[in-house]
Amino acid sequence: MTTATDIASDLQLPSLPEVILRALDACHSGQSYREISRIVSADTALVTRLLALTSSALYHRGAPSHSVEQALLRLGTRKFQTLLLTSALRQLMYELGGDEWQQLRDFWRHSLTTALTAKTLATLTRYPEPEEAFLLGMMHNIGELIAIKTPCPERKQQILNQQNDIAAGLVSSWGLGTMAVDAMRYQQALPGQLRDAGHLVKVVSLSTRLALSDAVGVGAAATIFGLQEDLTREINKKIGEEVASVAASLGIPLDTDYDAREARRQLNQRLLEHTMVRTALALPASGPENLSTLVSGAASSLALITGLPVLCFSREGEDLTLRSGTCRQLPEMSVNPAYGDSALTTALRTGTTTTMDQAEPTVLDQQLCSLLGAPSLLALPVATGDSVFVIGIDDQTVAGARNLGELFTRELSAVLKLSSADRLGSDQQMVNDRLRRQVHEVSNPLTIIRQYLFQLRSRLQDPDLQDELNIIQEELERAGNLLLQISQHAAEATGSETDLNEELTGLGRILRDSLFHDDHRELHLHLCKADTQVQAAPSAVRQIVLNLVRNAVEGFGERPGTVTLKTTAPLFQNRRRWVELQVTDNGPGIPEPLQRRLFEPVNSTKGDGHSGLGLSIVKQLIDDMEGIIACHTGQEGTAFRILLPAASHNDNDTD
Repeated sequence: MTTATDIASDLQLPSLPEVILRALDACHSGQSYREISRIVSADTALVTRLLALTSSALYHRGAPSHSVEQALLRLGTRKFQTLLLTSALRQLMYELGGDEWQQLRDFWRHSLTTALTAKTLATLTRYPEPEEAFLLGMMHNIGELIAIKTPCPERKQQILNQQNDIAAGLVSSWGLGTMAVDAMRYQQALPGQLRDAGHLVKVVSLSTRLALSDAVGVGAAATIFGLQEDLTREINKKIGEEVASVAASLGIPLDTDYDAREARRQLNQRLLEHTMVRTALALPASGPENLSTLVSGAASSLALITGLPVLCFSREGEDLTLRSGTCRQLPEMSVNPAYGDSALTTALRTGTTTTMDQAEPTVLDQQLCSLLGAPSLLALPVATGDSVFVIGIDDQTVAGARNLGELFTRELSAVLKLSSADRLGSDQQMVNDRLRRQVHEVSNPLTIIRQYLFQLRSRLQDPDLQDELNIIQEELERAGNLLLQISQHAAEATGSETDLNEELTGLGRILRDSLFHDDHRELHLHLCKADTQVQAAPSAVRQIVLNLVRNAVEGFGERPGTVTLKTTAPLFQNRRRWVELQVTDNGPGIPEPLQRRLFEPVNSTKGDGHSGLGLSIVKQLIDDMEGIIACHTGQEGTAFRILLPAASHNDNDTD
């Protein structure tokens, strides 16, 4: 008998095509993560795919994602576009009848209503993570979505009978914690049984009842949280209006029959315009050192397309070596392709797609199936003859995996040929980009050295020494001008740890002797007494602080000004432990035209000596360490609030 865990692993779920279209438009138009997550949050199937992917070995780092926005930030916009396109492709595979499309629309409305209600209740009752409550509200009835696309009546009923366990199994597999699992498992408990239950369990259970907008839900609100009837009905009314607004923005009718044909036609056209496989293959091309690295990086794209577990083997000398894959723990594995009859070695030798021999599988075949967690496998060679992808399959997925896998490897082979031919040109472009970014960072120490020279001039009266200082000044200016001819900068952060207070103390001494040597400029440090160890390299922290402080000082112009650096620890948000850094100034604020593109590379307003890259570098560095940055600016000054992940020994995961 199929268990709830088996059913929960089936994430090939239908979405409303209108949601996918709108999300694609948002990605292509460069809208913010927040706006994209707002659209994605309205669709249970997309939320499920997103969380399943970001909790996999390919992207799972540190604490799990407890909100859609967290998951999007971890995945990145480009890879999310591929997820959307593959979801669109799957819509072609679903032969849903008219009644089933109606059911899908009604499911969409109910799940969104439940999620919005859960978020509202969480806020009203002061649950610390309203976005987590929203997420669980979207997932609570995922079994219904699986049942809609299940043709067999007996299996459909089996799924509906195990809804709570299916949702609990998914939430557990994503590492969201025992309270989230319990919220799924006990969502249908009677109100009287929930009085002393966990906060999150009560929020989710009540939201499922209130989403039905009946007297039972109103009574449950009084029993579980003591909410008055008038307040409960007002919540229902507001949520209904919000759902209607979201539906209208997506073009989804709620009061008439739902016809998905036009939206599906548009989605099919979008697939023709954006070739799915080519988009996927573009993802790993972020500067690999060689073609083998490009191939192993493409394994994640193949997993995105097929929705199946993938391993990638590449030739190293005479052996085939396991290079990458979607398994949580990849073992060290090398095989000699000259011997044996496994699907892997046969595919490499013959250059053809090979399925595992079910009657007489080799030991290697069985080992790979165990790694993939699948009953069978499909081996797909790349035309270059150096690599093989292995996909975990079963009887239901073999045909689709073969079609998509062969298309993928054909396109990958074409990309490899072009990449090999254009390697010199593309490498030069990457070098140029990196140099431009490095030049920007070099300007920070040059600025400090210039300030030291200014101080030395005022202290030394010897004419000969003044002449020597003039020579140093001229050489510095010449070096600066030469560097400014190289256009961009690349900043990298490592996974080491840094004591933020200690780093700021050292920087403060340097900055007071350089940028703040004038009497009309002041630097204040307000450092908390708690532990401020963060998961970031010292060089990355210094670059962030120097860029922000330098921008503030240069914004003062000839006016007096004050910059304040303040730390706070610990700070808890989204079930994680953070250290907060605030960088504030009382300058004129950031010009309004730049506010809309605050963290993008722009033409600087500060003159020819500035490339406009400072804030984009800050944002990139903070994103690399999975931090958060926000900005408030106005006539009274500018404040940057930065949350840096606390070091691991500070128990960063608070589940």
